[in-house]
Parts: sequence; structure tokens; C-alpha cells
Amino acid sequence: MPKVLMKGNEAIAEAAINAGCLHYFGYPITPQTEISEYLAKRLPKVGGVLIQAESEIAAINMVLGASAAGVRAMTSSSSPGISLKSEGISYLVGCDLPAVIVNVQRGGPGLGGIQPSQADYYQATKAYGHGDMRLIVLAPSTVQEMATLTGEAFDLADIYRTPVIILADGAIGQMMEPVDFSERKPREIPPKDWACTGHGGTRKRNIINSLMLDPEALEKSVRERFERYKKIEETEVKYERFMTDDADIICVAFGIASRICKSAVTAAREKGIKAGLLRPITLWPFPKAAIAEAANTAKAFLSVELSMGQMVDDVKLACECRRPVEFFGRTGGVLPSPAEVTAKIEAIAAQL
Repeated sequence: MPKVLMKGNEAIAEAAINAGCLHYFGYPITPQTEISEYLAKRLPKVGGVLIQAESEIAAINMVLGASAAGVRAMTSSSSPGISLKSEGISYLVGCDLPAVIVNVQRGGPGLGGIQPSQADYYQATKAYGHGDMRLIVLAPSTVQEMATLTGEAFDLADIYRTPVIILADGAIGQMMEPVDFSERKPREIPPKDWACTGHGGTRKRNIINSLMLDPEALEKSVRERFERYKKIEETEVKYERFMTDDADIICVAFGIASRICKSAVTAAREKGIKAGLLRPITLWPFPKAAIAEAANTAKAFLSVELSMGQMVDDVKLACECRRPVEFFGRTGGVLPSPAEVTAKIEAIAAQL
């Protein structure tokens, strides 16, 4: 299949259709609006349904209804819009329903600005909704990964009956790169015998519900869900290593920041500094074991983020305080330059 030059947002939309998602519910917000614009043109041609809801809250609850009926459903938004969806996301988790939720991040807090950000890391990995819950969080760093990880997200959602977050940023959503939609290999999906599709008297009635008034019953359901999370942590961790085998200083970065770090690491190597990059692809489950292993040989870590410092806490926990962990970030929609990151690497190297 020939590669197609596309925006990151458009790649997500086309990949969703290729993954069998014919039901999209959303509300426009910069910088992710191209997802719904693209699907508005494509879905009617392939027998799909797109509804521009009256609000983000309505959109996430439409996703819940469609998913309960057993179809693949998706919504997308950007930072403040995702905040509005948080209650519905928790309902999806409580109902054990699969869904794909895309957040193309922008600067905040509040309405903030429309430029790229990674300041929703805490929200995505710690608190997308109320209650004891986790979500699989995928962080693409290229337009190609915007496509492949979208397909992967739908498979993971169905396999584990959970919402999956694609945590992108405005830079990757807006940039254009070649995409090969045949690159992803679909996974085996279990039957959706839990779906509310009508039983016709041939099976037991399925009920989708997240309300459990019996405390012991609720505790049992939460514990069962956390057993699923344990399996996800054991089998679904994804990350990339770049020049880490002999690295003294390892940058940890995701999304657009990881691309900046690759240039910085290369520049540092040219100056004789043994630098490397470990890029989390799954932000949850976080690649704790990979960072802990790297701490056996590396002398220091540098978390590079488009925020005031959020993922850095998880890097410190993974290192178990065995190595110093430094932070460098820009926020408000400002992208750090490779030269800035290289200068930080040099400063750390001077202290080793």
C-alpha cells in the first residue's frame, strides 16, 4: 500500500475507519478539529455515523451508548474538552466498556492557548475520572504512530474492555508526514457476548451498569478490574530506546519532546557526551522496569517535557532514587529547541 501524506489528526481519523470504527461523537476544539472534519466527509461514504454533539459531555455519553451496543466508538477533543468528558470516562470504566478517546493537547490551565502542550500527563495517567481506575494511555511521536497506535488502541480497548487514551499534542496533530496504513497488524479480539444487542429470547439479558449499592459487590468488581490492570502492566508496556546501551545520561521524553531529544542526544554525542533517549510509548502502563534496568548503568536521567514537570515524578519512582533525575521543560505552548536540551545535557555531564 503506498504511503499517503497526511496531517496527524487526519491519520487518526483514517486509521479509526480502517480499524472498523464507524461511530464518532465529538465537539470541535482547536487543535484537533481536523479529526471530526475528516470523519464528517469519510464516514457517510463507508456507512458510518458522525454526530457533532451539543457539548463534550453529550459526546462522551453517546460513546458510552454506542459501545454498550457492541460497536467500536471514538471521541476526540483537546485539554479543556477532555476535562468535561471526565465523568463520562469514569462511567465507561465502571461499565467495563471499550472506547477510544483522543486528546490532542493544548496549553492550559483553563482555555489557555491553542499551541502544543504535554501538561495533561497527570490527568491522563492519574485522574481521568473519579474512583479506583486506570486507563491505557498511548503517546505517539510521529504521524505514522498516530495511525498505528489508533488501530492498536481499538484492539486494546476490546481485549481489556476499557477506554484507551491517545495522548497526542498540537504539534503532531498539525504536522504532515507520510503514513502507511498497512503497517499495523490487527490483534485477535474476544467476542462481545456482553453487548446489549437484543437477545431474542436466545440468551440471558445483558445489562450495562456502573451503579453498585452493595459495597462488597462494588469492591469485588474493582478488584477484578485491577487484576486486568495487572495483566496490562505485565504484557502491554511499549517503549523505544535510542543510543541507551552505553549512555551515561538518559533523556526520558514522549511525543514531540522525544523528537527534539533525539536531535539533542545526537548533538551531545558529537561533543563526546554519552547521551541516550528512552521514549515511553505507553504512558500507562509506564515502562518502570525499563527505566529501572537503565539505572543500573546510567549515571543520571533527564525528563524533558512540554510542562512544568509531571512525568518526571514517574521517572524518579522508577529509578527508586538510585540515580539523580533532572528536569527540563517549556510550557504554555512553547517548544524547547534541541540546543536548549543539549545545553542541559552538557550541564549534567559537567557535574558527573
